[in-house]
Amino acid sequence: MPKRISFLKRASLTRHQMSQKLFKIMEDKKSNLCLAADVTSQAKLLEMADTIGPDLCILKTHVDILEDYTPDFGSKLRLLADKHNFLIFEDRKFADIGQTVWYQFTKGIYHIAEWAHIINAHIVPGPGIIEGLKGSSLLLLAEMSSHETVAKGAYTKKAVAMAEKYPETVMGFICLHSLTKDPGMLHLTPGVKLEPGKDALGQRYRTVDEILIKNKSDIIIVGRDITHAKNPIEAAAIYRKRGWECYVQTLA
Repeated sequence: MPKRISFLKRASLTRHQMSQKLFKIMEDKKSNLCLAADVTSQAKLLEMADTIGPDLCILKTHVDILEDYTPDFGSKLRLLADKHNFLIFEDRKFADIGQTVWYQFTKGIYHIAEWAHIINAHIVPGPGIIEGLKGSSLLLLAEMSSHETVAKGAYTKKAVAMAEKYPETVMGFICLHSLTKDPGMLHLTPGVKLEPGKDALGQRYRTVDEILIKNKSDIIIVGRDITHAKNPIEAAAIYRKRGWECYVQTLA
């Protein structure tokens, strides 16, 4: 089985500055763990960012589900990201024409551009969505972990082709496995647990080992196993340790 190049080496093989920063964070913290903080309380999210942040390379948010959102949310979260050395990924999943997504990214009540390091987008609108989000650090949704997703096959290949045309904006993919040999492109995988399974709404869970060793993804996105754990700090530490062990096993 082909071995992977280290994150530190890959930092020198990409022109994307946010990718370089993320690769170095991962090496410095020995973490390829992203927390899906899908909670509806701003206070709870900020608390988790502070307590679990030391184990994370990325914190993934859904700002539009916060019931107690206040305009200072972004600045408070950025302070915690700086304190614990992780990046903020707003999982907005932009999916409109270029001009509209630019307004959604920079304007409105959330001002995502002011505090999120990373955002993501569907490729349904075509390359105009990437043009509209130029200047951001963008992940393309190439594959999804939900049951009967249409994000597969030719759709996935199109996402890869679009990413390769915009290396200054696109830093990688939301996907289930490694999609390209380009060492600068990152692969982030949701729906990860220590044990396989599924939920009542069609989410299929794959194991850390399957995603990182077999599928050669880079970063595991873990949600409820940490956020709903009896001891979230302990759960995050377990996932960080296992994720890093799997990464190290695959090194050249």
